[in-house]
Amino acid sequence: MALPQLLPSSSSIISHKSLLNPANYLLNQNPDKIFTTTQSFSHRRRQRREPNSLRCSASSFSEKHHTNPPKSDDVVELPLFPLPLVLFPGAILPLQIFEFRYRMMMHTLLQTDLRFGVIYTDSATGTAEVGCVGEVIKHERLVDDRFFLICKGQERFRVTKFVRTKPYLVAEVVWLEDRPSGNGDVEDLDALANEVEMYMKDVIRLSNRLNGKPEKEVQDLRRNLFPTPFSFFVGSTFEGAPREQQALLELEDTATRLKREKETLRNTLNYLTAASAVKDVFPSS
Repeated sequence: MALPQLLPSSSSIISHKSLLNPANYLLNQNPDKIFTTTQSFSHRRRQRREPNSLRCSASSFSEKHHTNPPKSDDVVELPLFPLPLVLFPGAILPLQIFEFRYRMMMHTLLQTDLRFGVIYTDSATGTAEVGCVGEVIKHERLVDDRFFLICKGQERFRVTKFVRTKPYLVAEVVWLEDRPSGNGDVEDLDALANEVEMYMKDVIRLSNRLNGKPEKEVQDLRRNLFPTPFSFFVGSTFEGAPREQQALLELEDTATRLKREKETLRNTLNYLTAASAVKDVFPSS
């Protein structure tokens, strides 16, 4: 079943005008199950057993992502896992590991803190500098030494130097945190987050209508989240547009991130409104 197109904001067009395809902007229609990703790490034949697809709702996006959050000026070494997807703080990511070098990485992580860096990469733009720590919260090791993992996004980081590339990437990283808003107006930031939530609800509602689903009231999407973790949650729903997600991940200002998401959702809502009007006039179209 077709999902609604999320149309890029003007800032998206300026930053990625040659990269973004509006048809790639996907928003899951079920507000309880907004974020869905299952990634397999081999271009060889499909394995017989696949990990269950897990969903991440807003309730997964806690205000703090680690019991002892690192300081932003700390420099640490972190094993990296380049992937064609973007992990956000608070998001849940199921993975299947069977490539040899990453099985080696898993054996090491099982003896340490079960944390590694997920960093976006593709053939056109290469490997990004900013990524997100994935913490293994559940794992299963199979008899053939494959692993099924459930990871949760934690802190963001920026790569400062690659330490080694074999058998897998290890880099020195510094931690990223959103800077305080210039005017420090928490109420304005909260109001902006509420506007973004309103647009998300309207997009889901109109999408359901266009796809013949019952038009029911969309439940609370924020779930009492503060603006920063909510902005990460919203970014995680832009599935199918990893370069735009990467741009959102790299922003270090919550207000800027929310404004960009708001513009994208507003453009999408305008598109869906027009599509709904056409459907009313031409029901068979």
